[in-house]
Amino acid sequence: MAEATNFIEQIIEADLAEGRVQAVKTRFPPEPNGYLHIGHAKSMFVNFSAAGRYGGTCNLFFDDTNPSKEKTEFVDAIRKDISWLGYKWDKEVYASDFFDTVYDYAERLIQEGKAFVCDLNADEIRETRGTLTEPGKESPYRNRTPEENLKLFREMRAGKYADGEKCLRAKIDMASPNINLRDPVIYRILRAEHHRTGNKWCIYPMYDYAHPICDYLQGVSHSLCTLEFEDHRPLYDWVGVTLGFSPKPRQIEFARLSLTNLVMSKRYLKKLVEDESVHGWDDPRMPTLAGLRNRGIPAEAIRDFCARAGIAKANSECEIGYFEAVVRDYLNAHAPRAMAVVNPLKLTITNCEGAESVEFDVNQTDPEAGKRNIVFGHSLYIEKSDFSLDPPPKYHRLKIGGYARLKNAYIVRCDEAVKDADGEVTEIKCTYFPESRSGNDTSGIKAKGVLHWVNAETCVDAELRQYEHLLKDAEYAGQDFSERMNLDSEHVFCAKAEPFLAEAEEGEAFQLMRTGYYKKCTENGKLVLSEIVSLKDNFNK
Repeated sequence: MAEATNFIEQIIEADLAEGRVQAVKTRFPPEPNGYLHIGHAKSMFVNFSAAGRYGGTCNLFFDDTNPSKEKTEFVDAIRKDISWLGYKWDKEVYASDFFDTVYDYAERLIQEGKAFVCDLNADEIRETRGTLTEPGKESPYRNRTPEENLKLFREMRAGKYADGEKCLRAKIDMASPNINLRDPVIYRILRAEHHRTGNKWCIYPMYDYAHPICDYLQGVSHSLCTLEFEDHRPLYDWVGVTLGFSPKPRQIEFARLSLTNLVMSKRYLKKLVEDESVHGWDDPRMPTLAGLRNRGIPAEAIRDFCARAGIAKANSECEIGYFEAVVRDYLNAHAPRAMAVVNPLKLTITNCEGAESVEFDVNQTDPEAGKRNIVFGHSLYIEKSDFSLDPPPKYHRLKIGGYARLKNAYIVRCDEAVKDADGEVTEIKCTYFPESRSGNDTSGIKAKGVLHWVNAETCVDAELRQYEHLLKDAEYAGQDFSERMNLDSEHVFCAKAEPFLAEAEEGEAFQLMRTGYYKKCTENGKLVLSEIVSLKDNFNK
């Protein structure tokens, strides 16, 4: 077996070598209370990869213990996202599958004097929990007898009490240096319809209590969690040891994925959707996997990014530019090339009467991608910014009397600019040199500028969308996300595009020459080119 590449693999290998576990079983445990974002892709990568490396399996485990926020819509979206990223789970499991067993374990804790029904409300429990330097105060209800606690707990289940009127707490240690062990709440009353069990239950287990039980019942060997659960591990272990789980699953924490300029909070993402600041959970500006997929980010690039980012023990923030660089590297190697003109200026070739085909590399980085033909002719469009009446020094695009090469075609010389009544240039007239054909240039003319273009007679209208980050600043200490929001993050332009783009498959990614990487889609019969990532790489590798 190859040497372990990170601390999680080192732990797993030691457990296998010592015989503590016979087989590796992990689980990816999303709560179905929203759409997954790119941070979850890191957790997927860790859990599925760890299982796969050691010939084990990984379950898809839905933590559905909070019915007030969970929906079947989110369950369906999560399934779709995981499949899109290319992962296959062994079993689909829900916390709600185990509600009866989790409840029975709670009764057992009560009977053994290790849990009690408490009448304090949430605020009162918080006030008596203590601080990092001061112990908490015991609940006045802590010493109820097991018989009384069992009676009250069953009445809670039967719906006798109002939400928040009572709760079940584990009896551990109010003086523990770990606040999570200071008699934590393990069941609360919550009247909310569950997306799977309906109104069967009016009490629900807390995640920290249900988590280790569900892991054990699934046969999980290694429960891989993000770092915020590190302080909760003693409670995870307490539940497992107290209930006699053997073998008890081992919880291991790793650093979560955090990216600059991205909103990575489900609460804020939900607010953006509800406030209609974005078009929905799958808006291309959103860091949700649905949004990234809709933007055209390849699943392979996301997996590659997670692998490159590595698995660490300490939290850190990754530059968004690094993620974009990984996406750009993938697209550069795989995306076909095409041309589209965003701000068109008509270019008329006065000495060209007919039309002919010129050869175009599908992807010049991949010789096996082959070539295709595009139509060159009398009337073309170029970018308005590629012509100047008053060019600055060292200007290598078109000017009166100046030369430039039209990509994969011919060198042209600009002879005349046609203006409208307002003095705006509406057309330029050029001469082309037949002997300057790309790949067989015998003209001897030096032309430093290379311009992309489309044929005015065969091109199609397109809507081109470009995006900026939802957060304006990479870092801005002390500010709320809402204060950093970029309210002008989507820009729409009219463009002229090759017919090749209109004929392409829906969702295909392209490099638009000199513009960026874009995804092709069709909306209401209209060609839309949606920016995936810019062409320019600002990341310092």
